[in-house]
Amino acid sequence: MEARTARRKTSRRVRAPLSWATAFALRQYVMACLWIVPLLGIVLGSLLADAAVALDGAVRVPEEWRYSTSTAGSVLSSIVGAMIALLGFVVTIGILVVQQATGTLSPRYMRLWYRDRLQKAVLATFTGTFAFAFSLLRSIEADFVPDLGVTLAGAAVAASLVLLLMYLNRFIHNLRPVAIAALVARAGRRVIHQGALLAASGTLRQADGAPAPPAGPVTPVLCATGGALQGFHPARLAALAERYDSYIVLTHPVGDFVPPGATLFEVRGSSPPPSRELTGLVALGVERTIEQDPAFGLRILVDIAIRALSPAVNDPTTAVQVLNHIEAFLHTIGRLRLSGRYTLHDARGVPRLEVPGRSWEDFLQLAVTEIREYGAGSLQICRRLRALFDGLLDAGLPEGHLEAVRTELRLLDEAVDREYSDPDRRTAALTPDRQGIGGGAGRRM
Repeated sequence: MEARTARRKTSRRVRAPLSWATAFALRQYVMACLWIVPLLGIVLGSLLADAAVALDGAVRVPEEWRYSTSTAGSVLSSIVGAMIALLGFVVTIGILVVQQATGTLSPRYMRLWYRDRLQKAVLATFTGTFAFAFSLLRSIEADFVPDLGVTLAGAAVAASLVLLLMYLNRFIHNLRPVAIAALVARAGRRVIHQGALLAASGTLRQADGAPAPPAGPVTPVLCATGGALQGFHPARLAALAERYDSYIVLTHPVGDFVPPGATLFEVRGSSPPPSRELTGLVALGVERTIEQDPAFGLRILVDIAIRALSPAVNDPTTAVQVLNHIEAFLHTIGRLRLSGRYTLHDARGVPRLEVPGRSWEDFLQLAVTEIREYGAGSLQICRRLRALFDGLLDAGLPEGHLEAVRTELRLLDEAVDREYSDPDRRTAALTPDRQGIGGGAGRRM
């Protein structure tokens, strides 16, 4: 009887649904994985080859599409070899992209590059065409030639070549730092517009006169494995707190690395939720991801800019162009109501979940501090940064955000004073210019 009960408990554990954190990790893996879609291409190519063979007797093909046994074998064999060679070519391009990104751009950019749909479509088309041609090759007999399939294999080769040209065109143009900066900036702004940034949600605001959080002892929930906090599910956490009549505090913001054994949650209440349910609603991984962390996109932009400012590269013009996208990012962020802490309430207005956020000062410092420190000796960077700050001051941002901009402007002035002892050069460095040099110096935006 006891053994049967134990088996039932084990069975229930096996049948337990995936936690949100596990599902989140699986989505991340699938989006970044380069072999799943090509594997599907192999399966689909084999199935289509079987369908083409089955249809060959039912569909009458034109005389021009008929092949001899030797010709069909030669054509399909050539296609199989060509697809393998093209796969190797695409893999070589991928290795070059990795070297380019890690050497002169930002290794963090690879998190976005792995997700490129065109790249996966190219790989899937090549593997699918290979499987299609190879399956047809096996069906050729002395008295049977899959004429329809051989013709379709030729069409698949043509489609593969078109996709290859599109792939080359995209990455030849998109490997430029400015193109990558534009891509990353769009991804970051998309996260904001989709509402992944908690500050954009009006439900995550401490309401005036709201009931007090539930009282009770504070129970820490420790992080078992450690890792970068990639995301969490605020609605489910709040619902869990309401079910157990507790108040949950997430102690780390998205993007933090939480070491093993550190406090991940602080739960206030006499009957805290099970720690397994809490940790199942927080995704931890090896590195940051952009899904709920627009600051990660800003981090990549800054990385590209400061690499361009390194003495080994010495390319301030690229840094100026990246600052264009950083400024657009800041204009988007600056119009939001930001806070260091956000509180989610239940339907009765009782606070249930408190999560850390990033303030406007946090985003602004991330965007300009390192660029100012590494680029203070460049006239282009000083002038472009001043134009950026002037643009933010004139953009109609909330009054509470302007003081931080003035602080950064003062720090820029101090950096210019330290770097330029000559009055004329100091005056030039203090002049706002959107192009760094040559864009209408001294013109107020």
